[in-house]
Amino acid sequence: MSIIYLDHAASSWPKPPEVIQAMTSCIEETGANPGRGSHSMAVKASRILFEGRSLLARLFGIDNPIDVVFTSNATASLNLAIKGFVREKDHVICTPMEHNSVRRPLEYLRKEKKIELTYLQADEKGEICLDEAVRAFRSNTTLFVCSHSSNLLGTIQPIDKFAEMCRRNGVKLLVDAAQTAGTVPIDVQTMGIDMLAFPGHKGLLGPQGTGGLYISSEIELEPILHGGTGSRSEDIDQPSVRPDRYEAGTPNTVGVAGLSAAVKLIVRETVEAIHTKEWTLTQQMMQGLLEIPGVRLLGPDLGVDKTGIVSFVLEGADSSEIAFQLDRNYQIAVRSGFHCTPLGHQTAGTTTTGAVRASVGYYSTADQVNYLIQAMKEISQSYK
Repeated sequence: MSIIYLDHAASSWPKPPEVIQAMTSCIEETGANPGRGSHSMAVKASRILFEGRSLLARLFGIDNPIDVVFTSNATASLNLAIKGFVREKDHVICTPMEHNSVRRPLEYLRKEKKIELTYLQADEKGEICLDEAVRAFRSNTTLFVCSHSSNLLGTIQPIDKFAEMCRRNGVKLLVDAAQTAGTVPIDVQTMGIDMLAFPGHKGLLGPQGTGGLYISSEIELEPILHGGTGSRSEDIDQPSVRPDRYEAGTPNTVGVAGLSAAVKLIVRETVEAIHTKEWTLTQQMMQGLLEIPGVRLLGPDLGVDKTGIVSFVLEGADSSEIAFQLDRNYQIAVRSGFHCTPLGHQTAGTTTTGAVRASVGYYSTADQVNYLIQAMKEISQSYK
């Protein structure tokens, strides 16, 4: 029996055939360094990067493609945004639903640059108290960081409301779109997003080792990586021109080729249609799991908009044991444990048990969801 893959929140799989074809073609036909030569292969490689930027700009409502910087993943993007923007003794606001890719850089800056940090409160569904958020702004607040959707609960945050608060206070908004890029509509202009960090390997359906950061033209980040860019080589300082300023070293041209092919597919299918499909599957999964005695679902209630994540606990069972049984006995791949978001688990009340996270994606089916539900019915019998 082939694997039932329900771990798309970690990385989408399988990849579309177009992605594999684009990457193979790039390896076979475009092996040169982009921007490091004037010969035809180098020029062709540069065009691959430009096309990728243009496609992502179209997808996210970005006016100028050069405001899209390629990185190796969302973690690298968030580190660039946070460490490149926040200065000594600044005040930063974030939510308790953040991934360690946000929390750890911020806590590092709290120790090293003495920044001030406020974690907002959320209820057990992952919803942020907006009144508290309004009161959190200070005279030295410079940045508000927020996950568009929790990687534990699937809760979609009201980015437009946070953006309005930031505008009123002259604060920049950084959004972590690790769980929404490619699966939830995003327009940085209409939503008021100043920086958007995203991975290529999750909802965007691209290969691992790809990602990016949108940086508003009004923001200048301090580079955290210095080196060769293929431009202004005679200067001792990092170039000031975008995107070179933030892309030191040889880029992952092969990965970007695959990512571009994936984004073309998403644009063709539309993000709205993909979101509707994933939401329908999560509702089916939630309905089935709710009928199993001892199972408690985390996050938004049935019928509420969310991303393709369903996290749950089974009374009397360790989440890692459940995931092990699903894998070993049913060939179902899920994620268990604490999902790199300890504050999220604290909010959900699962700091001692962890949780099982099943997440659907572009290639998930109703039959796969039903198989998971049946497997959990059988597993639950041994914990009565």
